Amino acid sequence: MAPMTTGHSSRADANRRRILDVALTELLRDPDASMDRIARAAGVVRRTVYGHFPSREALIGTLVDGAVEAVADAHAAGREGAQDLAQAVAGSVLAVWKVADRYRVLVTLAQRSVTVQGIRERLAPVREASTELLQRGLDEGVFVSPLPAPALAYVHEQMMFAVMEAVNDGLLDAEEAGRSTAVTLLTAAGVPASLATALVARLSD
Repeated sequence: MAPMTTGHSSRADANRRRILDVALTELLRDPDASMDRIARAAGVVRRTVYGHFPSREALIGTLVDGAVEAVADAHAAGREGAQDLAQAVAGSVLAVWKVADRYRVLVTLAQRSVTVQGIRERLAPVREASTELLQRGLDEGVFVSPLPAPALAYVHEQMMFAVMEAVNDGLLDAEEAGRSTAVTLLTAAGVPASLATALVARLSD
């Protein structure tokens, strides 16, 4: 017989969720926000935060896991029902950007604490889905690239990170970044710029 959920565990779960929500808000506001500041903002003592997350790195890692899950869900939803492969790529990029824009500062933090390799490992399922999509496009002649599909999917992933950094550094407006990224990734896959721009504009309406 499964153990009953106690009031204590329910409160602990609620505290953990609140800490994560508040931590994301605080870190997006100030990437250097301390555990003390996060605890105060969450209305708990520092010991409570450390009881759930033994270090700032562990807290950020958990936030990154949540972000990756949201990205994976958006990637799948964005390509669902697409009429062609180019639309599937554009739709997935636009859907992912809506999620990724919220987490773009977190990606920079994660690269400091989780390590780039850790991020790559977390994104492996998304990259595999992209690789399959790009491979079909290459096989059918929808996409053209000197790169094999796995390498092209990796390049697409890195371009997304680069756009996030460009927005963080004030080089690109966040409102335009999703559409610009979708067009850029399509052209990188060999889709003519005029067709890519028209497709993305139609999907963005």
